[in-house]
Amino acid sequence: MERTFQKVEEILKKHEYKKENLIRILLDVQKQYRYLPEDVINYIGVALQLPPAKIYGVGTFYAQFSLKPKGKYTILLCDGTACHMEGSISLLKAIEEELNIKPGEVTKDLVFSVDQVGCLGACALAPAMVINEEVYGNLTPEKVKEIIKKLKEGEKDAQ
Repeated sequence: MERTFQKVEEILKKHEYKKENLIRILLDVQKQYRYLPEDVINYIGVALQLPPAKIYGVGTFYAQFSLKPKGKYTILLCDGTACHMEGSISLLKAIEEELNIKPGEVTKDLVFSVDQVGCLGACALAPAMVINEEVYGNLTPEKVKEIIKKLKEGEKDAQ
């Protein structure tokens, strides 16, 4: 399927086709597509007269960007010291059991993805995770499974 670049054009126009707005442009692209697609990176390179390698450099340097598709629900599981000591490994096992994916992977339907991160800055809530910017703390494997099941049910209801 050939991608149309209408949304990308809207993003570029919003940022006045300025090279110095590259990070903002990429943030908007990431929000639109849930990752930075190769063809979109190339399109932006032509539009801004930047080599794609420079855009890839920015896209790989900053942690908020991804070159692979992310799920509609992006789960970030904290494995910082406090969360690790409070049992984040058991939470990861619960996520893996519930979704059948490992960190860095996305479900086949692109609904869920999971990543382990060094610290979420929510140490007082350890163990913690973030799903699409919503923080969940003081978790147990059972609570994690319950949260994921509710999100799955919401997806079924939306169809």
